[in-house]
Amino acid sequence: MFTSVLMIEKALTSADVEFVTSLHGDEEVAFHVLLQPRGDQADRLLRAIDDVALGELDEAARERETPEGEEAVGQGQKALEVSLVALRAAGSGAEGRLIEDHPLDALKGLVDEIDADEVIVLTDPHYVEEFFHRDWASRARHKVGVPVLKLFSHSKS
Repeated sequence: MFTSVLMIEKALTSADVEFVTSLHGDEEVAFHVLLQPRGDQADRLLRAIDDVALGELDEAARERETPEGEEAVGQGQKALEVSLVALRAAGSGAEGRLIEDHPLDALKGLVDEIDADEVIVLTDPHYVEEFFHRDWASRARHKVGVPVLKLFSHSKS
């Protein structure tokens, strides 16, 4: 069985599930999902800049509405549960957990713990972070010791 760690920041869409579950053809895949809810001020500023870069000015203006603290954790838990159910319904094994601090440390620990074959980072585009190679995928490539695949979510939730 092929073991993938899937890092996400929101619930997977049906298109995302179809995409990640078809990456390895007919090979059986077990997913270990890590979800970090986004919601602090630094993230908010970067997301607003990304929205402006994409021409989504209305989205940039709504960034302050992004939940923070316990509300973000509650929504993150729901997004994780939805994602796990969808992966299982597509025929894959799926376990998951929320991560609140130090996502790359959590990623490295999980990769080592389960002897993962790969890491898939599936997020919306984050142009500022990507330009400076500060996005999860760029930083993970130097830390985890397995291949890291960066994919963009098929739609915003």
